[in-house]
Amino acid sequence: MTTVVPAARAGRRRPHGAPARTGPTLPRVLAAEWTKLTSVRSNVWLALGTVVAVAGTAYGLGMFVRPDDGRSGSWVVTSGFVLAQLGFLVLGTVVGTSEHTTGTARTTFAAVPRRLPVLGAQVLVTAAAALVTAVVALGASYVATADARAGGAPGLDLSVPGASRALLGFVVACVGVALLGLALGALLRRPADALVTGVVLVVVGDQLLAANPGRVTDTVRALLPSSGARLLQDDAALAALDAATRGPQLGTWGGGVVLAVWVLAVLGAAAYRLRWHDVG
Repeated sequence: MTTVVPAARAGRRRPHGAPARTGPTLPRVLAAEWTKLTSVRSNVWLALGTVVAVAGTAYGLGMFVRPDDGRSGSWVVTSGFVLAQLGFLVLGTVVGTSEHTTGTARTTFAAVPRRLPVLGAQVLVTAAAALVTAVVALGASYVATADARAGGAPGLDLSVPGASRALLGFVVACVGVALLGLALGALLRRPADALVTGVVLVVVGDQLLAANPGRVTDTVRALLPSSGARLLQDDAALAALDAATRGPQLGTWGGGVVLAVWVLAVLGAAAYRLRWHDVG
């Protein structure tokens, strides 16, 4: 007796010895996004430039710090964050906008029709790259400020309340700023728009509001992602900031929470646009 195989099933049958077909899994999408990031030479130079900027800024500021300035040794090491956040913003923006600026968005999302795994992979890749860069930058800053801390600047004493948290906060804040840049890039899809918006939110807005203290301006300032810089302060510095503000007192981890909420909110908006709108 001969069994008749329907034509549709016969067409789907894989030839003997042929490799099994698999779809775009998250590990594969993750590997592709990592390759995109690391294969572009300018991204490597961006990371190295960020490390140099952090160490150079910390070295320069450390030369002018004295024990009676009220600055701690952890502040001397992490003071390069003032320029570091710009480098991390650019890193995130580059990853978030690369598909749209290079014209490969349609190809990428044709290969990954669900789209959101691409954004998820970009988040992981950006966080990993920012984490490595921040750790290297922190180490370079520690080495660059060794002479200053041995001279007139305060030494790095991890027994000071909040000092070790400030060093960890430097890394966390750098990763957070990079993810904010990624989220803005994925949402706005234009590097200039995303970068300018990020600089206003993280740097310019904070400085303008700080120059005009008041209940309203201090409240708005506390709710900007620039509050993530509080993660770099030790306990004494945080207490002084909360005592001087007329807005909400964010406490030890409040600045990190504000930054995280911004990242999640903008990422959510970017995911919605990516899922339901054209990628062109």
